[in-house]
Amino acid sequence: MNAQAFLQQVRDTEAPYGTAVLWWMGQMGLWVKLGDTVLSIDYFANPREDRLTPAWVPAEEVTGIDVFLGTHDHEDHIDHPSWQIWARTCPEARFVFPKLHAAGILADGISEDRQLGLTDGASVQYKDITIHAIASAHEFLDQDPETGYYPALQYIIEGNGVRLYHAGDTLRYEGMLGKLQSFGTFDAMLVPINGRDAERYLRNCIGNMTFQESVDLAGELIPRLVIPGHWDMFPGNTADPTDFSTYLEAKYGDKVPCLIPKHLEPIVIQQ
Repeated sequence: MNAQAFLQQVRDTEAPYGTAVLWWMGQMGLWVKLGDTVLSIDYFANPREDRLTPAWVPAEEVTGIDVFLGTHDHEDHIDHPSWQIWARTCPEARFVFPKLHAAGILADGISEDRQLGLTDGASVQYKDITIHAIASAHEFLDQDPETGYYPALQYIIEGNGVRLYHAGDTLRYEGMLGKLQSFGTFDAMLVPINGRDAERYLRNCIGNMTFQESVDLAGELIPRLVIPGHWDMFPGNTADPTDFSTYLEAKYGDKVPCLIPKHLEPIVIQQ
């Protein structure tokens, strides 16, 4: 499917109350439609030669997005060259990101009135959608001692009668499960599964939850659907999503439905 056909599909897709439609864009990239509102989370559009998954919609062709969300200031999550483009091509859009990075977002040409900076425990509303943030440990929490802000976040998105959880890049840390459980049941959650090891540390590639750790998080939260992410983008930092799904089934049976996503294929979440 070419970019324009996909964008038309997003525009034409209906998401009535009690419904969310998701499109996995690779890595932790996710587009979400809630009612008439379209959100783009961690979409990585830079056409780097070393990427295994293409940028399905080139940055300059992206239109119709109401809210761009970035979980942390790594290129495959907050893609600054693309955010600079989207500041122009989506002139009414708002940008959600860890508040600690506000100066960098301002340098991208995104004015303060379009910035929705967050930190752990904070929330922001856009129309009838509420976005909550909790801290991520990527690989450590790294709370800024001066501001108290965190450099990496996870997002809980509530709107249109649906509750979604996007884990960003994180390890589990003490208190994280309780924060998530306080929101109630998630209709869908996207979690990283690429893990971490010494070889990646030595080339400055910091880690995420392993597929086993992400399975256990899903098994404790019991969402209506869990989706594994962060396994398809860069050589030397991939994973096999069937390891995730097999371990989930072996350990938790049919308690947690799992879907291994396919790029650009709509995932319909209904209450």
